[in-house]
Amino acid sequence: MSEAGTKTIRRAHAVQPLTAVQSEYSLWWRDPEAEVLPTLEELGIGFVPFSPLGKGFLTGKINKNTTFDKTDSRNASPRFSPENREANQALIELLSKISANKNATSAQIALAWLLALKNWIVPIPGTRKLERLKDNIGATSVILTSDDLREIDESLAKIMITPGERYPESYQKSEGR
Repeated sequence: MSEAGTKTIRRAHAVQPLTAVQSEYSLWWRDPEAEVLPTLEELGIGFVPFSPLGKGFLTGKINKNTTFDKTDSRNASPRFSPENREANQALIELLSKISANKNATSAQIALAWLLALKNWIVPIPGTRKLERLKDNIGATSVILTSDDLREIDESLAKIMITPGERYPESYQKSEGR
């Protein structure tokens, strides 16, 4: 299932046991932590986060001055407004600091964070470029300890993340999935 809420997950799982649920999840978008992840853990269902790199934002290569090709969907995404990109630079600075300490890239830290949370969380980063694929695969070699995870959580708690709406209003789905 993709982008399912807890009620839908429970109803579906009661009819046919689910193997995995897919939804957006990253250091930038942590909404699944409130209800979805505890439900999946309770029911023994895997989780497949999409956009684990925040559509490229968590790579550290996008800032308020970045321009996207006119066909790029991020042009219409409220979270990619120059104001939101600028407001979230503290998150990018945190990733940069951690990546320097771990001799890794920001993308690798963002992916390694997901991989270190639970063994049933398996992110699916998307890319069309071989060098990015190799960088993403490198995340499996980054070791984040429980102390590292605690430090990341404590640091994130001090940052006011402004993710903005995930999709333009014209894309919004009805609530109550």
